[in-house]
Amino acid sequence: MSDQLQQPEQQLAHQPEPQTFADFNVDPRIVEALAEAGITHPFPVQSMTLPVALAGRDIIGQAKTGTGKTLGFGIPLLQSVVGPGEEGYADLAAPGAPQAVVIVPTRELAVQVASDLATAGARRSVRIAQVYGGRAYEPQIAGLKAGADVVVGTPGRMIDLLNQHHLTLAHARTVVLDEADEMLDQGFLPDVERLLAATPAGRQTMLFSATMPGPVVAMARRHMTGATHIRAQDPDDERATVKDIHQVVYRVHAMNKIEVLARLLQARGRGRVIVLARTKRTAARVADDLAARGFAAAAIHGDLGQGAREQALRAFRKAKVDVLVATDVAARGIDVDDVTHVVNYQCPEDDKIYLHRTGRTGRAGNKGTAVTFVDWDDVPRWSMIDKTLEIGQPDPPETYHTSAHLYEDLDIPETVTGHLPRSERTAAGLAAEEWEDLGETGGRRRGAGGAASDRRSPSAVNGRTKSRARAAGRPATTQRSNTPAHDADRSPAAASTDEQRPRRRGNRRRTRGGKPVPRATQH
Repeated sequence: MSDQLQQPEQQLAHQPEPQTFADFNVDPRIVEALAEAGITHPFPVQSMTLPVALAGRDIIGQAKTGTGKTLGFGIPLLQSVVGPGEEGYADLAAPGAPQAVVIVPTRELAVQVASDLATAGARRSVRIAQVYGGRAYEPQIAGLKAGADVVVGTPGRMIDLLNQHHLTLAHARTVVLDEADEMLDQGFLPDVERLLAATPAGRQTMLFSATMPGPVVAMARRHMTGATHIRAQDPDDERATVKDIHQVVYRVHAMNKIEVLARLLQARGRGRVIVLARTKRTAARVADDLAARGFAAAAIHGDLGQGAREQALRAFRKAKVDVLVATDVAARGIDVDDVTHVVNYQCPEDDKIYLHRTGRTGRAGNKGTAVTFVDWDDVPRWSMIDKTLEIGQPDPPETYHTSAHLYEDLDIPETVTGHLPRSERTAAGLAAEEWEDLGETGGRRRGAGGAASDRRSPSAVNGRTKSRARAAGRPATTQRSNTPAHDADRSPAAASTDEQRPRRRGNRRRTRGGKPVPRATQH
């Protein structure tokens, strides 16, 4: 009996220890930087990717959202470039030109990827530049001119800078396409192919995507050579969704969704929550409704200026805001490990969007809950999603904010109401996070989800006026408001001329050859 009891201990003693990044011959400086950030053991997708990518081979990586793809390509990318002062930098054909490029579909994902690369390269001198729309061109151009070893950006802004000859890709030895399926959905593939055409033929190309639609596979075949297809999946998890995500689906009436959501946000153990909607208007309205009910909520969607979007993301990451309401596109790149709940406020369009939405929780090995609200009109659509992903909930139960199963399924106290008690309003809120003026092109800023306000400075407005005037080939003029302060700056001669100029009167008469035209012939 004693031998049988000792046998499991002997088996455990012979089990191999978890691998570390050092086991894959990763640069010690990168290993140390990751360790300082609390990252020591690679996830499965990283363990499968690193040996192939570090050997310089092309990769097609397919893995579920939230499984750690960024470091899977980020570590090999950083190891392939050299920064100023490092060995081999002086031998580069064009020191300061980008040696590696990461192309992503959204601004938020560009910020997140650049942040992860900066974390892994904290002990290196590698310079990482971010280029994406919504920000002014000048700082990004200045960063490229100062020298950028790695460029992370969106296709549209990268094409613009390429056309203006501020960005060169002729020396990029490594190219990464992240979230390729989303770039296909947004119509970016032609831009991506143009960017790939501007890079050297002998580059290393790594393509990562949660799904592999036909056009993405076709592009990979055209631009990659002998690519290794890596599909990272837990052997015990055959589902398309991550097994650590608890999925709950309810049939909820549109007029009752906000009441159900308000109760859900008071569940026991609830941390940060992402609420996802199909439209910008819905995202703005839900954020406003939640804020009025006492929740620390903020919105992020396409109608917001980039400064407001980044303000909301920073507040969410710092827990000043614990409920983020976002549209599908804006949600890409929201990589926060401790998101406990994702709420599909509106039914996703298809199974791919569902996967990307639910992938905002259950990240990096954490547990998560995905709750989906299905309108009566969306039941057929949901049935198709359920069948494709084999979720097992084709007919969601009819649910209201008074339904007993809602409180039981999500561990919600029965005493909660539709408003957060004042005693529990501990988050600082969006206003506690400073808004940064990024010199954005649109210059429009919104509140949690509300009305737009023009935050453009007079110099920004005048700068655009002058640019348009130069493009049109006419003298540039400065816009002035009709105020005494501006009038005081005008010269006496100009003021005198204005006083002598006759004012136009209403009902002006037409003339022909200097003679008045009879009214009967004017029509």
